[in-house]
Amino acid sequence: MKTSGIFFIAPLLCLFWLTKHAVDSAQLSAPGVVTAAYGGSVTVSCQYDHQFREYTKYWCKGRIYELCTIVVKTPKNRHSDRSSIADDKEAGVITVTMTSVRESDQDMYWCVIATPGRNVYTGVRLRVSHTVITTTPANSSPQDEILWWATLRWILFILMLCCLVSTHIIVWRIKTARKRWPQRQFQHQNSNIY
Repeated sequence: MKTSGIFFIAPLLCLFWLTKHAVDSAQLSAPGVVTAAYGGSVTVSCQYDHQFREYTKYWCKGRIYELCTIVVKTPKNRHSDRSSIADDKEAGVITVTMTSVRESDQDMYWCVIATPGRNVYTGVRLRVSHTVITTTPANSSPQDEILWWATLRWILFILMLCCLVSTHIIVWRIKTARKRWPQRQFQHQNSNIY
């Protein structure tokens, strides 16, 4: 039955996507949202796995990662007019500093590790505030948000796996029932003859 192949391909692709993004989030992490005071400066740290020490890292701006514009880039501690990037290879931390923050800086930014094949990246939303920002302890840290999202992905992974297994069982039962149906009809016809 050719249509049963569709039942297996879609869940498998979803499972692959969920596990790939779960792995990526473990390889590179950053705060989901940072707030900067208008005219002030902001520093964002992106923690990465040590396997990426020697790769180029960059900070880019844009709502969609695939269309973002590079602001600053390693390998050396490079600066643009108001932004700089530093790569601490021993600690596995990319540090981006933006100064003289303007309203136009408010956007989505991406910490990116340029690897052969598919880049590893994570998003950081920058908000610009016209009020003085004071640091107060929050109930949830960005690390907690990352942990929550990783947990949710695994729950979705398990649900998709259950759906895949259930679909397989249903298709198998339908095929088995169809094979038995002609046998039952044949037996019923033979019993009527006698």
